[in-house]
Amino acid sequence: LVTFVLYPLGRAVWLGHQRCDATGDNCRSNGWDQYVDVFRSREFQQAFGVTVKFALMTVPVGLVLGVGLAVLADKHLRGIGVFRTIFSSTVATSVAVASLMWFFLLNPSVGVVAEWMGGAAKTPGLLRDEGTALWAVAVSSIWANLGFTFIVVTAGLQGIPAELYESAYVDGAGGWTRFSNVTVPMLGPTLLFVGVVLTSRAFQSYGEFDLLTGGGPAGSTTSLTYLVYGNNSIIRNNSGLQAAVAVLLFLVLLVLSVLQLRGVERRVHYAD
Repeated sequence: LVTFVLYPLGRAVWLGHQRCDATGDNCRSNGWDQYVDVFRSREFQQAFGVTVKFALMTVPVGLVLGVGLAVLADKHLRGIGVFRTIFSSTVATSVAVASLMWFFLLNPSVGVVAEWMGGAAKTPGLLRDEGTALWAVAVSSIWANLGFTFIVVTAGLQGIPAELYESAYVDGAGGWTRFSNVTVPMLGPTLLFVGVVLTSRAFQSYGEFDLLTGGGPAGSTTSLTYLVYGNNSIIRNNSGLQAAVAVLLFLVLLVLSVLQLRGVERRVHYAD
């Protein structure tokens, strides 16, 4: 805990006080004003906005798709195991592999998706257009995380007692009523967990942006993590500013997690 969590965190906080020149040398302490300056900067505000948009694109859609596929696959039908394997297969795919796969699919010259969509997908390409680049990256991230969501929600569905569905059916409840009044409430803890994890993943996503767009075009896909680590980042040589952004990202995630747990957990039902 000390070696891999507390020391790196303390080191990052201390390093975030340092202000260096353009080459990363001649560093001097700027105190806590460094964090205030970084938070107010145009670059941080723009990257924070991109990150929030990316989370809003990926988390709700990924959660809905994962729940939908899990409900469809939670049937005692012959051969359903094949579909469960297909739906969960992306959990074994790394971010790098998934990003490269989507890079070729969206390539305006040879990509199948680009060929099928035509128009802006061909010229200049979905990954090269400021209006579509973030959406294209979001699609690849949703696909990559879908297997994880499917597996966790499927496990939650299998923990719901069958007697509840039988009672609801006897009372005359239809399919949608059983889903909204039995499945969703009983999946409360699972949905809360998946929501927190997907939000954290969205705010910490880096590989997708680095491999698909490189932070472009015109900074439209420069997230907070890419601002810290990206080769095309404006602060790539300034370790002090990079540490300050990383610490601010940690604080943002901490606040979001607390809000999610405090705000949503009150409506979550934990079975005895």
